[in-house]
Amino acid sequence: MLVQPVASRPRQAVWGLGFRPFFLGGSLFALLALLLWAGVLAGALAPTPAGGMLAWHRHEMLFGFAAAIIAGFLLTAVQNWSGIPGLSGRALQGLFLLWLLGRASWFLPLPGSLLALVEGSFLPLVALALARPIVQRRLRNNYPIVGLVLLIAACQWLTLAGWLRQDELWQRRGVFAGLWLVAAMMTVLGGRVIPMFTRRGLGNMSAAPPRPWLDRACLLLSVAVPLAFATGLGDSPHTGLAVLFFALFALHAARLVLWHDRGLWRVPLLWSLHLAYAWIALACLGMALWHAGMAVNPSLVTHALTVGAMGGLILAMMARVSLGHTGRPLQVPASIAWAFALMQMASVARVILPLFTPLGVSLAALCWSLALLLFLRHYLPILLRPRADGMPG
Repeated sequence: MLVQPVASRPRQAVWGLGFRPFFLGGSLFALLALLLWAGVLAGALAPTPAGGMLAWHRHEMLFGFAAAIIAGFLLTAVQNWSGIPGLSGRALQGLFLLWLLGRASWFLPLPGSLLALVEGSFLPLVALALARPIVQRRLRNNYPIVGLVLLIAACQWLTLAGWLRQDELWQRRGVFAGLWLVAAMMTVLGGRVIPMFTRRGLGNMSAAPPRPWLDRACLLLSVAVPLAFATGLGDSPHTGLAVLFFALFALHAARLVLWHDRGLWRVPLLWSLHLAYAWIALACLGMALWHAGMAVNPSLVTHALTVGAMGGLILAMMARVSLGHTGRPLQVPASIAWAFALMQMASVARVILPLFTPLGVSLAALCWSLALLLFLRHYLPILLRPRADGMPG
């Protein structure tokens, strides 16, 4: 009698690889967190997390939501890179429970130092889980990924230290440095997967040819930005940062032009990635204009990066990775195409509409929520069930 692999039994499938629990937990948390924040802005809700709602919102959308999706993606991808089985079973359960405890800790009567320890231990453990197979296989090209995760963890610790000290400046520096480090990671991973997915999705191996010099330049300048924020250089307009952001805008725009193929607009799994990446370029342009002394609202620029780039890339990558790693065809239904479109609408509503009407923020929250609801409706059963091909994972 054949024995089904433990990782592919229905009750155990969710612990087969990192993308399953973290994509589900991260997307559900993002939906609830955004609805809670929208309720606070509307005056309908008044929760009292440690440090206040603004500190909670800034920390949790970055180090709660985005960190969960990054962990799920990398803990899954490292198996492909190294050929060593990824984190699964009880080890994965423990890491996920630590992440859950971090989300709840803001509303528990914990000492500040214990809350900071719970919150700040997740990303270092993710980095450790990534480093073991990467170092074992001597995958030097992936060493920067581990370094970026550790740097994001350092930014979280800077944010938490600011929270413990009630130092608003430290909190802002930690959050903004962490946000632009996530942008650097999106730059690295986007440079790897977007052209590859475009070639494969269109069946045209000559599309989106690699440009190693462009990739290296994007990474180098992208890492310089969070360093500037962490050291306080980005607290006020600075001519040097204007030049840096203009250069980044040009590099990202060049990438988009080189990756483009008109056939991608027929494939939702492709145009969603390209449009999300375009928001990184727009955010860089906005920051360049602000540092050059122009009257640009930096909050709108920040949301171009968080809602447009981060939210858009996360949704598109979750949709594709969840199909590929559950043995299903890389095709999405119309509802997921609408989810991609709604995320783009949320970005426009949050970044552009506030220039004309205060309703833009509410509309953005509505579109974001609908996009995540559509994702969860379609992918919940996929992520909870065993692989379609019977393989473990």
